[in-house]
Amino acid sequence: MTGSANCTPAVLGPLIVTAELAAPDQAWFDQLRRAHYPAERNQVPAHLTIFHALPPSAEREVRTALSRAAAEPAPRASVDGLMDLGGGVAFRIVSPELDRMREDLADSFRGLLVQDAGGWRPHITIQNKVAVREARALLVRLRAAFQPRPLAMRGLALDRYAGGPWERIAVYPFRG
Repeated sequence: MTGSANCTPAVLGPLIVTAELAAPDQAWFDQLRRAHYPAERNQVPAHLTIFHALPPSAEREVRTALSRAAAEPAPRASVDGLMDLGGGVAFRIVSPELDRMREDLADSFRGLLVQDAGGWRPHITIQNKVAVREARALLVRLRAAFQPRPLAMRGLALDRYAGGPWERIAVYPFRG
């Protein structure tokens, strides 16, 4: 027998698929997130999650599906409003093209979806895990000045949950 009796195999965290935002949009959301997300909990950049928790054993399959999806043109999208998360605030994202892309990916991930099997509400969270009163105050302030705006996406990203920060695995730029 080789190795130590105390050694256990590394346990890999779930896979996360996000839309990779264009640099100006990413900077805007990151600035809002830094301003309003509790600093001790703000361990990842602002993100538009497509799938939260795919099994790590499916990494090769997920990579293949994302590569295929990224052959398409970048989906058109817009920041269409704000969402009350109870203890936080998010921007609602509207994109029929991204919705279709997600549906196609979900079909290819059939049998792998657990947490992501339900409905999808595309959004970018800029505040979470705060007192409801604080979240509602921010929501009122942001709604007063809100104007819908386009949102540019440059690709799809694959990350692994690493107990806090995420580990970037790959980015698949849109090529269509």
